[in-house]
Amino acid sequence: MKTLFNLFAAALLLFCSSCQSNDGWQKLFNEKDLTGFVQLNGQAPYRVEEGCLIGTSVKGQPNSFLATEANYGDFILEFETWCDPAVNSGVQFRSESYPEYNNGRVHGYQCEMDPSDRAWSGGIYDEARRGWLVTLTDNAAGRAAYKKNDWNQYRIEAIGNNIRIWLNGVNTANLYDEETLSGFIAFQVHSIGNNDAQEGKEIKWRNIRIKTKDLQNSLMQGSLAPAVNRIPNSLSESETADGWKLLFDGKTSNGWRGAHKKEFPKHGWTIADGQMIVHKSDGGESTNGGDIVSMDQYSAFELQIEFKITPGANSGIKYFVTESEKQRGSAFGLEYQLLDDSRHPDARGYTTTPGSRTLASLYDMIKAENKRFNGVNQWNLAVLKVYPDNRVEHWLNGFKTLEYVRGSEAFREAVKGSKYAAPAYNTAGRFGEAAAGHILLQDHGDEVAFRSIKIKELK
Repeated sequence: MKTLFNLFAAALLLFCSSCQSNDGWQKLFNEKDLTGFVQLNGQAPYRVEEGCLIGTSVKGQPNSFLATEANYGDFILEFETWCDPAVNSGVQFRSESYPEYNNGRVHGYQCEMDPSDRAWSGGIYDEARRGWLVTLTDNAAGRAAYKKNDWNQYRIEAIGNNIRIWLNGVNTANLYDEETLSGFIAFQVHSIGNNDAQEGKEIKWRNIRIKTKDLQNSLMQGSLAPAVNRIPNSLSESETADGWKLLFDGKTSNGWRGAHKKEFPKHGWTIADGQMIVHKSDGGESTNGGDIVSMDQYSAFELQIEFKITPGANSGIKYFVTESEKQRGSAFGLEYQLLDDSRHPDARGYTTTPGSRTLASLYDMIKAENKRFNGVNQWNLAVLKVYPDNRVEHWLNGFKTLEYVRGSEAFREAVKGSKYAAPAYNTAGRFGEAAAGHILLQDHGDEVAFRSIKIKELK
């Protein structure tokens, strides 16, 4: 009897230990074959070897994805990965593929694997949709976390509208977003075009496991990366604490009025579905509802605006608008150009500097470079940074497109070489050098939608 009792106790202890070690985790990959997965889009080969899932780059194929047959909403996913430094890769999550969306192209969140010197591993890219959501531009610890030519430990925590990514114990992304709350998980082999040097490179994954219950009690503890909020017309707690304010509440015109007017335009603009939309008219400057300006003026600030332009559209975001006197056409100010470069003729126009009237440029003065445009009828993120020392930066979808210093010799030379050299633009002093001014959204006779307009004053 004693022997039977000891055997039973030992078995019970082993069973309980197994329960505790499992702690709700399940294998996403059986380490033997590709059961439970389906390949989408490209035909780069995948195989299983010594418990590892291995993908190999191949010329002439689009991005390839080995996707789970099951969808996952809230979860914690862990995996180890090794990526040949000659290529990049990623893991899709909460992703989708439908015949009616771009012929079945995989789209959704991607956890980045980036061995390049840019070092954005652990960032979040919205594949085939909005582009970069979380870069590591302002996250030095995150950029240093990835180990080239070695295995790296990733952890994705997706709970509700908050997505956190940890790379080797460092929080690289802390995103708030509601675009997709459920979808498949997929392992990517990135397209290499016809690059011979990138042919046959391998990406490996191992120890892939997922947890779907008791998630709040299982969150990784540690310092969080700066929060990125892409939920339209909202502020996160951390944004509010950091001094951000909404300039558009998504419902009313509060905080805005017509340029040179006391009230918001009675026609030409519509507020609907969380968007502020300027109507299409005749393509002229301020000939319909007219420009709108912020009630308040700003001197040093960071401004974020999501915009969606229609095919062939022309518009702009102006800053340091002073309304010093009544002006014909659009009110004066420095302009972050909004334009469909491929269709609107103004993309080929300029006074002195070619390309200075294209998207994200300082209109007619400095050409935008290094642009990532999500396309017409898609949301794009414009960011303006004006520092207390008069340094100015234009950003588009996470990439800086230009920088300059207001009032510098180079800036004044750019003014002289632009249409703003005309006396009509300098009646209140040097163009673009006012100490403070309004933010302006332009009516240029084309339909453009704006949302998530938020500002933080800099000191």
